[in-house]
Amino acid sequence: MRVVDTEGQSVKFPGSHILSITQFERHDIESVFAVADQMAPYARREKMTQVLDGAILGNMFFEPSTRTRISFGCAFNLLGGKVRETTGFESSALAKGESLYDTARVLSAYSDVIAMRHPQAGSVAEFASASRVPVLNGGDGANEHPTQALLDLYTIRRELEGRGRSIDGLRIAMIGDLRYGRTVHSLSKLLSLYKKVKVVLISPKELSMPESIVEGLREAGHDVVVSDELETNIRDVDIVYSTRIQEERFSSQDEADVYRGRFRINQSIYTQFCQPNTVIMHPLPRDSRAQANELDADLDNNPNLAIFRQADNGVLVRMALFALVLDVADKIHDSAKPVPWYTGGR
Repeated sequence: MRVVDTEGQSVKFPGSHILSITQFERHDIESVFAVADQMAPYARREKMTQVLDGAILGNMFFEPSTRTRISFGCAFNLLGGKVRETTGFESSALAKGESLYDTARVLSAYSDVIAMRHPQAGSVAEFASASRVPVLNGGDGANEHPTQALLDLYTIRRELEGRGRSIDGLRIAMIGDLRYGRTVHSLSKLLSLYKKVKVVLISPKELSMPESIVEGLREAGHDVVVSDELETNIRDVDIVYSTRIQEERFSSQDEADVYRGRFRINQSIYTQFCQPNTVIMHPLPRDSRAQANELDADLDNNPNLAIFRQADNGVLVRMALFALVLDVADKIHDSAKPVPWYTGGR
């Protein structure tokens, strides 16, 4: 498999940084998904593998994270590797003025692969340029979140497969903070690799999708609708993908509060305006505070609420990326053995 790095150089997948969705061609994505499918019995604790026994992941998160950070660590542990974590600037030498270059040169000597999140756009690529080992982007500011986009697309594929559909011809509505929501930026770039997709972009005008991404979708031949109306635009889609207001990107809480709770979906709205099998997705965390309540708790028993299946799929996709980058995708099953503890019937 081959991807193109951010400098335009064609490189083999083993040893590559995963920094941007623009690195991938469609066949690369399908290959990642094929490896992710193989990870299911390990993620479900039906089997265990030690294919990365002795390997170390440097999990470096300089911005708050629950799912992404733990998912990266869990994925690496499930492959038999060890995880060393750094969380927050205050616990790192960056707080003392150390450069990303120096941090990368030092910490990459202690790790075999690094997963990194940082609040500044382009920071992970800057770090990777000095790293001695592969770096996976866990989110860089409002820029990109490539592994989230891959797990989102993997979820879409699995949800549609159960309905006899494929990603080609997908109809999706993206709702909420599309200006600062890096997950929808990366997912939109991925969708540009597929055919005849309809994308409905629903947001306050001030939080609309960056024009460059909209144009990229249109140049790919997709039907793009831009609107600030919710109900009339979720009637005929396969996927409703909701995002929270990215309050950490605003200059003040009051500024974010202007938009909070603008587009709420509950079971009543779903029943009235969505098709009966419309899939509901969200990258999490969903803002469940009363003033926001993006996806109401009364949707929790709706079988088409896929947000927790989506989170589960993150482990599969990140396991696949680790296996590919460290060149062990064809060795996963060599050390497979039964799990010796009670797994709770996952």
